[in-house]
Amino acid sequence: MTYEGDDVPRGGAGGGAVDGHDPTAPGARPVRVVLADDEAMIRAGVRAILGSDPGIEVVGEAGDGAAAVELVRAHRPDVALLDIRMPRLDGLAAAAEIRRLVPETATVMLTTFGEDDHVARALGHGASGFLLKAGDPRELIAGVRAVADGGAYLSPRIARRVIELNGARLARRPAARERTAGLTEREREVLALVGAGLSNGEIARRLHLVEGTVKSYLTSIFTRLEVRNRVQAAILAHEAGLVGM
Repeated sequence: MTYEGDDVPRGGAGGGAVDGHDPTAPGARPVRVVLADDEAMIRAGVRAILGSDPGIEVVGEAGDGAAAVELVRAHRPDVALLDIRMPRLDGLAAAAEIRRLVPETATVMLTTFGEDDHVARALGHGASGFLLKAGDPRELIAGVRAVADGGAYLSPRIARRVIELNGARLARRPAARERTAGLTEREREVLALVGAGLSNGEIARRLHLVEGTVKSYLTSIFTRLEVRNRVQAAILAHEAGLVGM
């Protein structure tokens, strides 16, 4: 499930290509990735999958979180792909440190299904994506591309689980509706479509707006709702019962 155009997009980017940058275009700069996992076989497999896409380049690998932070500081990649469980510094702590030191680098967590507590914590730290280690290889590439374009990506299985966890939704619905009550009708429409997983471009077409206007609405929505990123906004949209209305 893709949620494009994370909070205030990096470098002014929203959903889709960053400032017109398409990494698949001839001569375009590839998406640069630092990969961190304490299992060498996992790293080799992920590297092989990413290497199958000419628009993605793995510029560094690490076996622990502390080394990953140093690689990110040295290479300043577009994306840091981090295993949640690593020695010296776990993926969550590494993501928080990367966000502090190199905020332009998006962080994506590699998880195994069932690490629900970690997913919830990482969302709170503003991670841009969650991918299953045993997921579809195409999903790994799609997730890296989505966050490099300024968006967010949840593996569909994780997305369903996160929504279930944050749901006790019916119990939370009154509070969520109260939080969204101050939005304008148009902002509520945009938020509902974010919750449905639409990109900025798709929202613009659905509502007959230009994409820049959608980005402006999102900036306002995130500020008013006090959410850090698009994934948190999408969860709130579900809790408030806006999706599918």
